[in-house]
Amino acid sequence: MKKFLFLLFCIPSVICAQSRLSDQAVISVITFGPWQGELYSAFGHSAFRVYDPAQQIDEAYNYGVFNFNQPNFYINFARGYMYYQLGVFEYPRFRDVYIYYNRYIHEQVLNLTPAQKQKVYEYLQWNALPENEQYRYDYFFDNCATKMPGVILRTLGDSVKFDGTYIKTSYSIRELTDLYLAKQPWGDLGIDVCLGSEIDRKASPYEYMFLPDYVESGFDHATITHNGIPVPLVKEKRIVYESRPEDDPKGLPHPLYVFSAVALIAIILTLIDWRRKKLSTWFDAMVFTATGLIGLLLIFLWFATDHKSSYNYNILWALPTNIVAAIALIRQPGWLKKYSLIVGIISVITLLVWPFLPQKLNISLIPIVVTIACRALIRYRLQKAS
Repeated sequence: MKKFLFLLFCIPSVICAQSRLSDQAVISVITFGPWQGELYSAFGHSAFRVYDPAQQIDEAYNYGVFNFNQPNFYINFARGYMYYQLGVFEYPRFRDVYIYYNRYIHEQVLNLTPAQKQKVYEYLQWNALPENEQYRYDYFFDNCATKMPGVILRTLGDSVKFDGTYIKTSYSIRELTDLYLAKQPWGDLGIDVCLGSEIDRKASPYEYMFLPDYVESGFDHATITHNGIPVPLVKEKRIVYESRPEDDPKGLPHPLYVFSAVALIAIILTLIDWRRKKLSTWFDAMVFTATGLIGLLLIFLWFATDHKSSYNYNILWALPTNIVAAIALIRQPGWLKKYSLIVGIISVITLLVWPFLPQKLNISLIPIVVTIACRALIRYRLQKAS
């Protein structure tokens, strides 16, 4: 059943020939609630609806469509060259998929004149043409949610004003993301590791609208000028479907618990190694290999991609050179002792300056840094004594 609904959701309707909307037409912004079943759905979704009963039009314009079959899909996704596209769907089918997954649906009917409705509609139809449908996707600055205010401002210009004074918080983009990932701690960890300090700057009220909930709030507080007089941009708000309470999704234990167990093992092994004056090289090889591979990933994301990641301070614990150290453990060259000391010192300093770094590092990583410090320093101490 889920597969069937997915197919219905993914097959766009045929775009009708451009027509003039009747006086009965309405254009709405639709906000769909978050769903914790998948990481990408945890933030919710936004779309336009064009409804004109006189012209038998009831369409959803969805900027969240992507094609797995596009050339070099996975490489482009990793490098930040992901292209999404605008898809046009029969609105009732589109709506019912979200109801099936128990995601709330709020509809904001926009307060537009007939001429303004026509202008927005013509732009959406133009944008949905095969030669115009694709756009360069960005996680935070150009996604399915940001397209809602973006399209309205592009088509209606200065007549629309988004008043951000209702925003009373001073969240960064990362903190805004965290609000939606409390039930997705592993997904949150992945984002925190891969995306650097660029998303730790304070978000402007307009930038809050990379999230669908804030798109809804932003439109609620926006105005449009009619005959020289500013009036609310939202004419009417409808609760199409209100989601039912659900149990929290079950999954892996929280990464803080998992990594704390790893740190505990590291501390116990360190005490044992100290007493017997012999290193648990197998464990160190695992730590150096894992952190080294993550470091190589960070270097790739940093220099070989187009993600707006800026400096990534996770490099302080995920040193890419650790992969070389892991290989060197086979023969134990002399330089490995000094390298262990350097890694240990960097790890201790990282723990001390953790709260003051320009980038908010995920707290679940603290046990990992403790593990690295313990193993690097005991390795230096025992190698120095030998």
